[in-house]
Amino acid sequence: MESSTPAPTPPVESGPGPRPASGPDGRFETLVAEAAAVPVDGWDFSWLDGRATEQRPSWGYARAMAGRMARAGAALDIQTGGGEVLASVPRLPALTVATESWPPNIARATALLHPRGVAVVADADEPPLPFGDGAFDLVVSRHPVTTWWEEIARVLVPGGTYFSQQVGPSSVFEIIEYFLGPQPDEARDARDPRHAAAGAEAAGLEVVGLRAERLRMEFFDIGAVVYFLRKVIWMVPGFTVEEYLPRLRSLHRKIESEGPFVAHSSRYLIEARKPR
Repeated sequence: MESSTPAPTPPVESGPGPRPASGPDGRFETLVAEAAAVPVDGWDFSWLDGRATEQRPSWGYARAMAGRMARAGAALDIQTGGGEVLASVPRLPALTVATESWPPNIARATALLHPRGVAVVADADEPPLPFGDGAFDLVVSRHPVTTWWEEIARVLVPGGTYFSQQVGPSSVFEIIEYFLGPQPDEARDARDPRHAAAGAEAAGLEVVGLRAERLRMEFFDIGAVVYFLRKVIWMVPGFTVEEYLPRLRSLHRKIESEGPFVAHSSRYLIEARKPR
């Protein structure tokens, strides 16, 4: 299961988990209470194994990023989350730094990445980045909330590369619109990869790769939906079970009677290079 910033360990591609023996109302209460109680720090979505699935982008971001890391001398991972993706890289550069803004994720990433020699820096995800000009030959980011192109260009050495998988337009809007109603056109187009390419070029970078895909998601029970909305907090801002209880109950009945709730995530991969 991926999400926006942030995006991110995929669930096993399997069907729904076992059902409690209680009736419909009891099952709803059990699933919601369970999902409302589980911790949501870090960027590991393995709690959704067997409860939700998401098709993976064909380009394999973690694998492609690891290949670039193996050739880099100094690398920066912006908005690392809990550090899970960076920790999966077999061979890290001699100098590897990660930034993160959310305190629970900072602690998680520090515990995970420090044994690999990675420095985790608390950063507000706003300009300026806390690094000097030309500090890195590789900057990566998986599902950043905002991409500050001028700062990325500044911290890259000439010839350096920015490599990022990002959330695209209208991602998971089936869930967003179920809870919030129809969204305006500007919301649907806000994360169009063409805007990212234009931002990179305006900052003086050359876009050398740009790919986009829409990917099928399935939620097998209402607990999966609750967990997803608690973890990916920008989908339905301010989401609480109490505020959306009637909509949750209605969606539970729909899933029970009709099968998985289907949505579609939107992802794009962008690679940009700083001219020499």
